[in-house]
Amino acid sequence: MSGPRLSEVFLLAAAVCAAGCASRQRPAARPGAPPIPLETASKQQLVASYNQQADAIESLNLGVTMRLTAGTAYSGVIKQYHEVSGFILAQKPDRIRVIGQAPIVGTTIFDMASNGERFEIYIPSKDQFIEGPANLERPSERPLENLKPQHLVEALFWSEIPPDAPVLFEAGDETTARYYTLTVVASSPEWRVRRKIWFDRTDLAITRLQIYDAEGNVTEDVAYRNWSGVPNARFASEIDLTRPIEDYALTIGITKLALNQPVTADKFALSQPPGTKLIHVGEAPEQKP
Repeated sequence: MSGPRLSEVFLLAAAVCAAGCASRQRPAARPGAPPIPLETASKQQLVASYNQQADAIESLNLGVTMRLTAGTAYSGVIKQYHEVSGFILAQKPDRIRVIGQAPIVGTTIFDMASNGERFEIYIPSKDQFIEGPANLERPSERPLENLKPQHLVEALFWSEIPPDAPVLFEAGDETTARYYTLTVVASSPEWRVRRKIWFDRTDLAITRLQIYDAEGNVTEDVAYRNWSGVPNARFASEIDLTRPIEDYALTIGITKLALNQPVTADKFALSQPPGTKLIHVGEAPEQKP
């Protein structure tokens, strides 16, 4: 074979080889996952949905696990336990009883109650009985006192959006999800944000509630997951409660759920056990321990 013809054969072979190698190296195209269909709703529909859920719950009887996930060391009362089991009993508008127990042995770690005006906390391991006004906002130098039962009331029982309240409506995107957001505004004595309510657009479930004070600070940020319940009343089985000002976050897992059962007033009564030290907070400036 002559030189020019031989070179043509080599060039053809090289081209075939290159084509074959390229075809072998090209990854097979994978079919993309179908996009999750998004629900659509108007502002009026979301306000109605929120108010319906807020009105549907009158009382709660919950078996729970509680885990402190952030914040300062709570005087050794909770931090020594990875997870605390217990019970939450609540009744509208503002009564609540929270009992935390040590895992396995079931001894009481704390017992908290509030009637909307006063709160009490009993800590058996320290022989302390703490009491004070339910609306106390000043962070305490004794960290456990910041974990007040009234904070849970705001996460469990939602305030209805009044018919005349200004409400802003927006559709937002985040990295992994898409939301509708309602921003409830107060116009008197001056304009300010009161609440933000987040709806997951895959199912229009409420996933987040943010509560603001008069200075525009977030006082409570609550995430909700895994909704369940009975007809006409739903409730999240996982709740993440964050209180930025008091510097703590609490994860609540619901293991038993009973909605709207009758509850007698004595269930929310918490009396000081004999021999315990009484600590008043909120009435006078606190002294360092």
